Amino acid sequence: MAEKLSVMLSEEEVDKRIREIAEQINKDYEGKEIHLIGVLRGASFFMCELGKRITVPVTVDFMSVSSYGNGTVSSGTIKIKKDLDDSIEGKHVILVEDIIDSGRTLSYLGPMLKERGAASVKLCTLLDKPDRREVDVFVDYVGYRIPDKFVVGYGLDYAQKYRNLPYIAEVELEEE
Repeated sequence: MAEKLSVMLSEEEVDKRIREIAEQINKDYEGKEIHLIGVLRGASFFMCELGKRITVPVTVDFMSVSSYGNGTVSSGTIKIKKDLDDSIEGKHVILVEDIIDSGRTLSYLGPMLKERGAASVKLCTLLDKPDRREVDVFVDYVGYRIPDKFVVGYGLDYAQKYRNLPYIAEVELEEE
């Protein structure tokens, strides 16, 4: 199969929206320190760009979770593959994702982080696919709501490729 990419959101559009999200976070957390937690691997690119634009004090950590096992369809069971390195007790946490579709991962992680003693937990995503939602989850900071298309770039991949694209592209798979 060959992949055909078409730009959905340009580098300039994505950069502008990340700046806007950071400005809102700066207002919401003025006088406070925040702890960004990125969900690996996809959120790393977005979280780095977001973090560079946040002006309040920031600490960071990462988690890796899976709900797919060896299949291509979510099992519905969330497995933590890499847990946090630091305690979040008393911290204002912003959980950062590249994309939210079913909502299962964040509906699991949000309450779990609160149980670990976070002062607050908010959710932030670059992309939101509400048409794919299986579990209601409130997302505090959303970059873009997009249709149910297969997308890559800014951390999102196809077979581990295209994460490094500085824009969001739709992927169409074509027979060779």
